[in-house]
Amino acid sequence: MPPRSTISDGLFMSAVMIAVGLALGGWFIGHGFTQGRSSVRYVEVKGLAEREVTADLALWPLRYVSTGNDLTVAQAGLTRSTRQVFAFLTRHGIDTTAVQLQALEVSDADANRFPGERAGPRFVIQQTVIVRSRAPDVVMAASQRVSELVAGGVILSSSGEYGIGGPTFIFTRLNQLKPAMVAEATANAREAAQQFATDSRSALGGIRQASQGVFVILPRDQAPGVNESGQLQKIVRVVSTVQYILR
Repeated sequence: MPPRSTISDGLFMSAVMIAVGLALGGWFIGHGFTQGRSSVRYVEVKGLAEREVTADLALWPLRYVSTGNDLTVAQAGLTRSTRQVFAFLTRHGIDTTAVQLQALEVSDADANRFPGERAGPRFVIQQTVIVRSRAPDVVMAASQRVSELVAGGVILSSSGEYGIGGPTFIFTRLNQLKPAMVAEATANAREAAQQFATDSRSALGGIRQASQGVFVILPRDQAPGVNESGQLQKIVRVVSTVQYILR
């Protein structure tokens, strides 16, 4: 039989080894848990970029009407109105070489009336002139003087697919702004993330996930009833959403 002291020493060493193993195992588990938790610590921030821009294209539909009980007379009235419209545009500095005649419509009221009915002229002829101009400010100024056409006997109409007939102002150079605006929005997002990291006593890491967002064009004067398409001055906006890792 081995001496009692030898058995005690063996048991003691075994207990020490077990304790050391448990301690090391706990450290590895805890360290792994900490590493796992640190990989999912992040902050999500939004960065905004805006630009005030001026429309560079104008589309202006001018729709007018001529009526009469004789088709020839109604057609002559429409021809006269067309000449007046082109003269008006030229007088106000609009290049008429880019003006197009569209959507000629002729209706015969007798074809839609019941026998014995008679209300208004028999023939109604409608014509639309489309102004397309790279000088939106000139079109805007001309549209403010459209009453001159009315005074000259031109009957303007707001019916049809072109709505109320006012100019539509379009900004076409959005792609030229996109790179700089995305960079600005991302920089603003990082600045916000850095402030959050500083306040939480963390170090800001790299980008975990990013979403550029959608570019939108808004009216400069954002008030109820204000339509973006009717304003020369507009606001281009983009919001980027970025997730940054915190260490």
